[in-house]
Amino acid sequence: MEIGLPAGELALLIVALLVAGVVAGFLAGLLGIGGGGVLVPVLYEVFRVLDVDESVRMHLVLGTTLAIILPTSLKSFAGHRARGTVDMALLNRVAPWIVAGVVLGTLTVKASSGDVLKWVWVVAAGLIAIKMAFGREDWRLADHLPPSPWPQFGALLIGIVSTLMSIGGATFVVPLLTLYGQSIITAVSTASGVGPLIALPGVIGFAWAGWDASGLPPLSIGYVNLLGMAIVAPLSVWAAPYGVRVAHRIPRRTLELAFAAFLGSIAIRFLIDLLW
Repeated sequence: MEIGLPAGELALLIVALLVAGVVAGFLAGLLGIGGGGVLVPVLYEVFRVLDVDESVRMHLVLGTTLAIILPTSLKSFAGHRARGTVDMALLNRVAPWIVAGVVLGTLTVKASSGDVLKWVWVVAAGLIAIKMAFGREDWRLADHLPPSPWPQFGALLIGIVSTLMSIGGATFVVPLLTLYGQSIITAVSTASGVGPLIALPGVIGFAWAGWDASGLPPLSIGYVNLLGMAIVAPLSVWAAPYGVRVAHRIPRRTLELAFAAFLGSIAIRFLIDLLW
């Protein structure tokens, strides 16, 4: 792939990646996410401008995003765990099922077009954004999680859909836990532990799924671009602890609205791209 961009435009793209790294890391700590909600649209635009083949562009975006959010999600999880707000018993119980979901999600990605992956983003992110924006504190399904096998089944689905969206799972874990009586800070903290369980096997899966794909840019291992990872990942890791600090200081409702706003903006972005 020839980049073929004037120096000024190339510099702007690099700046966009640097800014995305900082914002993604901060949101990882603030919301318990891996930063995928920020990185996916930014990397999509970067690869579009660089004329990456459309047939592999979305796949490359998702694989590279998972590679970037892996260290970020580990940093975020460490910060929340140090504060003692992670439900480790629940995390240990659902971990194998999340990983199994990632494996199934990777197989689905290999067989899916870019438009299918965008529609997954639009529908899933839009529904969760609506719930978080208009939900009330008295919205409860129960005061406790249901007994087995329902948490394990939910974890399997979260692993599948999160892989298709290249996110750390908090998009689903946070609202699900709050519907079952968990506080928002416990939900966010526990969700931060789901991120590494999705990102690590996901990176391996995307590298495998795109191993023989054509139209990939240089420095790519399957659907994972090492250059994008090298630029963004360090800044994401650096910024994550600042988000953790803010998450433990602001009101619950403010945190929910921030979560809804970030999800809604991404859903709208991809819907526009699909329809126009």
